Amino acid sequence: MPIPIYQVDAFTAKPFAGNPAAVCILEAPADEKWMQNVAREMNLSETAFICPEADGFRLRWFTPAVEVDLCGHATLATAHILWETGRLLADEEAHFFTRSGLLKAKRRDDFIELDFPEKAEESTEALPGISEALGTGFRYVCKNKFDYLVEIEEEDILRNLKPDFQKLGQITARGIIATSRAKTRPYDFISRFFAPRVGINEDPVTGSAHCFLGPYWAKRLGKKEFLAYQASARGGEIRVRVAGERVFLGGKAVTVFSGTLLVEN
Repeated sequence: MPIPIYQVDAFTAKPFAGNPAAVCILEAPADEKWMQNVAREMNLSETAFICPEADGFRLRWFTPAVEVDLCGHATLATAHILWETGRLLADEEAHFFTRSGLLKAKRRDDFIELDFPEKAEESTEALPGISEALGTGFRYVCKNKFDYLVEIEEEDILRNLKPDFQKLGQITARGIIATSRAKTRPYDFISRFFAPRVGINEDPVTGSAHCFLGPYWAKRLGKKEFLAYQASARGGEIRVRVAGERVFLGGKAVTVFSGTLLVEN
């Protein structure tokens, strides 16, 4: 049976910006090797696979190289497709059962808000080689269970980073988040995300990284709500709201194309 698949640009209101994700709609769970092959074929930072379960949907995410535990932009893209195709009514909340527990999404006016777990900072020793790999010094470094976060002194330095991806890939972590306070208004903070270890040199817009960035900047800026910008070549905006142990991520999405997989699992 043909399998519907979509490509969606997430965390953007216009096509060819934000972060593209593939969304594959399944009627039943699929073979893991087949899903990895589809993700490699799509060759995007993430491909989401979704199938219905009682009270919601099972959701999994794959890069071209590995399955990942948490992905924001592909979750946003998936929720967008569920509403756009009528699989969920406009006022229904999306419930996703994932490797990171229950995730939720709801429509708020003209954007989608994701309900994600906080991934707060943990103290860490100095990270050898990070300055050389990023090509700059830094103010502070910390980590969580997925990533390292490196605070850069100035926005202009962050935007102009030209990392050595081979050296970054030697760091044992899903990715490296580089961030700075924003001087560009109306943004509160700026970031970039590098993940060569999982097959993505630079991710265009990384929702899950903001589960770390939100609590990090809440402590330093003394506020709980932010407008953030991820300064990749494509770029994207994320509304971030920190509430206890949850982080709410808001953004828009645009469907770029729809198609049919002719190779069954």
